[in-house]
Amino acid sequence: MTWQFVVAGLAVGVLVGMTGMGAGSLMTPILIFVFGFNPATAIGTDILHGAVFKSVGGIRHYKLGTVQAKLSGWMFLGSAPASLLGVALASYLKRTYGSGVQSTEGYVLGGALLLGALGMLAKSVIRVREAPDEPFVLRGRDKVAAVLIGLAGGFIVGLTSVGSGVFFGLTMLIVFPLRAHKVVGTDILHAAGLLWVAGIGHFIAGNVDLHAVGWLLIGSIPGVLAGSQFSIHVGDRMLRILLSLVLFASGAKLVDPNGNSWIAVAGAYVVFTAATLGAVRLRDNLRIASVARID
Repeated sequence: MTWQFVVAGLAVGVLVGMTGMGAGSLMTPILIFVFGFNPATAIGTDILHGAVFKSVGGIRHYKLGTVQAKLSGWMFLGSAPASLLGVALASYLKRTYGSGVQSTEGYVLGGALLLGALGMLAKSVIRVREAPDEPFVLRGRDKVAAVLIGLAGGFIVGLTSVGSGVFFGLTMLIVFPLRAHKVVGTDILHAAGLLWVAGIGHFIAGNVDLHAVGWLLIGSIPGVLAGSQFSIHVGDRMLRILLSLVLFASGAKLVDPNGNSWIAVAGAYVVFTAATLGAVRLRDNLRIASVARID
């Protein structure tokens, strides 16, 4: 397979460029369900692919001035060593319990995808008040928070490849007084460094298919550049929500590979998502009506 990897990389690249969503949440299930990779190799291959992929985006954002480099560095201080612990645990699970879809690694990845889908849904519906576009000064508690966020997120990324785009981005939006475009730039630059550390760790552990990495990059690099141009024409919230449904169904299938209960779970998630969107729309309408009465 060659051109199929290029097409997969292009599709994921365009989606990441349009939504700012982490590539790992999408590429890992594609490698497992479409190309037949075992979970351990899918995770390692996707992480090393993401390292190169995110580096391109990180350099671009740095030149645009949308990066808080010091904040990224403090998160990296926690995430880099934690990611290696995640890689070590992933390799241990592979050696001890096997590397098939029904392995412990497959269940762990499935759980991470389920949480990633919920995180993406939250990122789509939670509105965080925009901070003033002023210089952000890191205080002592900000540095501590950044290291702790890095420790938790780095371990998850090293173990499952999921979280670099959803977990860190959502957490920074809530914890730090940054405008959204600076959260995206800081997240991408940090993710690039983190994925290089975790990717090299997976390569040493033998969990990387370099042939797949090369062909994926041929599609994903131009895809992310094109997707960033399309982003202004596409409804970002709806696209994220649809992708969260795909992630949830993938995670449910990994958790229950031989049964059909994952269909019912995915269906329940669709109902939950629809109810959440209805509640958000009702809240927005009430807010608009309240403002109109005041005026």
